[in-house]
Amino acid sequence: MSEEAIASAGMVDVAVLDDDLDFRNYIEDLLGDEGKYSVRTFAEPNELFASAETRVPDIVLLDMKMGAANGEEVLEQLLVRWPDMCIIIITGFPSLESMRNTFRLRVFDYLAKPFSLAQLRQVMQNAIEQYSLGRTAQDRLRERLGHRIKLMRVERDWSLKDLASTTKLSVSQISSIERGANMPSVESLLAICKAFDKKPSEVMAAIGF
Repeated sequence: MSEEAIASAGMVDVAVLDDDLDFRNYIEDLLGDEGKYSVRTFAEPNELFASAETRVPDIVLLDMKMGAANGEEVLEQLLVRWPDMCIIIITGFPSLESMRNTFRLRVFDYLAKPFSLAQLRQVMQNAIEQYSLGRTAQDRLRERLGHRIKLMRVERDWSLKDLASTTKLSVSQISSIERGANMPSVESLLAICKAFDKKPSEVMAAIGF
């Protein structure tokens, strides 16, 4: 599935790095059955790195014991290349607490083998909420645009009423746009941009669209 298709469907892109084929298949089946994950599996770190260069996954499930591959070194390389990546450690280490202490500030969470489907679901859901994953392109556009409009209003030291008066829009309409609840119409966006002496293209570029 392409990056555009994944984003359009609001699916969470998950990469699994583990040298155990049975475990990779197990995770792929579990997450695939959930209906909201697009899963890629890898046996070698370099395979994951090469794939991530093309499409950065939303979440990486990283096994820490992979034969010749050093899980700590793989983790370090991932975070150097993609500092904001959500990484969940899969570990069979007997001392989970030592792992937590070592990587407390560097990974999102840990799953100790063997783990249940309920545990996997909960950790994945926590990551989705923490990183705001699984939103469609339309969701992200609506939220980012609303946030940007609010920032511009605050920078002008305007109240909602001030912006409403300038644009001839209602306070409730502007409020819903800023909260990301509603997408502004073309006419409303033009009025808002004009109020801030901005071109629509400038505002869209500022939010990465």
